[in-house]
Amino acid sequence: MRLSNTLDPAAAAAIAAHRFGLGEPDLAIVVPDARRWLLGQIGAAETQRGAALPGLTEALARQAAARPADARAAKADLQAQVQADMRARLLTAATSRRPFAERLALFWCNHFTVSLGKASSQGLVGAFEREAIRPHIAGRLADLLQAAVTHPAMLRYLDNHLSAGPQSALAQRLRRRSAAAVTAGQPAENPPRLTGMNENLAREVLELHTLGVTGGGGVYGPWGGYSQADVTSLAAVLTGWRGPKPGAAAGQVNAEAARGLDNHPGASNDPPDFDPAWHQPGPKTVLGRVYPAGPQALPAVLADLARQPAMHRHVATRLARHFVADQPAPALVTRLANCLQSTDGDLAALYQVLVDAPEAWTPAPDKLKTPEAFVISSARLLGLGERLTQRAADAGLAALGQRPQSAGSPAGWSDLAADWLGPEAVWQRVEWAVQWAERLGASVDARALARSSLGPLLSEATRQQIERAADGPQALTLLLMAPEFQRC
Repeated sequence: MRLSNTLDPAAAAAIAAHRFGLGEPDLAIVVPDARRWLLGQIGAAETQRGAALPGLTEALARQAAARPADARAAKADLQAQVQADMRARLLTAATSRRPFAERLALFWCNHFTVSLGKASSQGLVGAFEREAIRPHIAGRLADLLQAAVTHPAMLRYLDNHLSAGPQSALAQRLRRRSAAAVTAGQPAENPPRLTGMNENLAREVLELHTLGVTGGGGVYGPWGGYSQADVTSLAAVLTGWRGPKPGAAAGQVNAEAARGLDNHPGASNDPPDFDPAWHQPGPKTVLGRVYPAGPQALPAVLADLARQPAMHRHVATRLARHFVADQPAPALVTRLANCLQSTDGDLAALYQVLVDAPEAWTPAPDKLKTPEAFVISSARLLGLGERLTQRAADAGLAALGQRPQSAGSPAGWSDLAADWLGPEAVWQRVEWAVQWAERLGASVDARALARSSLGPLLSEATRQQIERAADGPQALTLLLMAPEFQRC
């Protein structure tokens, strides 16, 4: 029997709203059937709200235009785009009627992290979320994996646009030209930026996106099962996957094409993001399976990875950790992994197993909201709408340590409570809550809002603290910082 069916409807509604969703000002929208409310939200994430939200081509053009040192207007335009993307992300989550779907979108954006922290991906993160993640969150795991890994934002973020095979047509042509120049007593021609074969994306695909950390020492589990040879082979498979050429998006002549460095017979039949001149020729062996040269190898490798039990276990662990507990029950992880195995990666079926899991409905909260989840749930509680980002595109999240779309590494943001409970981090939450409470406290009945939004989760101790507050701002601050609101 599902635990959600044995709970009081009000208690189930409160858990559904806060643990699976992003909080609700009134739990009446979830009652009487919390499970049905959640399952009805499963599907592709909705279109983001906001203006000036470009697709990849426009985003690449703006990024390219902002490169010259004196392109101040273009750089300002790129920064405005970045801020619009942040606002869209936060506003959509803060106003959505499908908060469970938004939580899933946030989860997968973090799993497949692309960050503004790297110059090569600035201005592209919003397009990545809209094109690679949001349409695929309830489809097949293999489709989501391929959309994320092959998106030009990911290719640039992890330097794959600079990765060339050592025996690629480009590398061999450059060696011949340099040798000819030296023989003729001339200086070697300045080559395009070429750093050899780069393993960054290959390593992160295996370690973070699919199989997990090899050797059992990682936070997300000991699944792994690949070797350094597999990393190198996958990097060879990935050579040539560069995304649109940088100059093409801005209408400029591509230097490599102009100099005849990327001509290749049959190139017109290749995917638009694949440049065969940079691709390492010959077959490659990844996890014991041989793949042919060419662009068709990468989709085949990713499809095979998506069927690996190690990937199912890795994804199941991260999903359970995100929604249920920092140290999820092994039985829950096993059921989630088995679902991916038996359904060939059906993500909608995976979420139903999560919703039906008894471990997910225990009344005691076992998760701490990340700063982003705290800010979004506060905005939903207070009905802030566009006011959330009027003063700052990031809604003040940079001060809380989690600027949107700006994770410090490809591993993304931590889901563990211990990483967000330092004294400085807690104090920043208090300051954020106080600022909004001072603006809205006089017009918000925090006492009534505590009852309607937390329901049975509201403890008697917290209720009394809010009731005894000196004024409206203090009462609202106590509500926003209450353990029942901070945890889920």
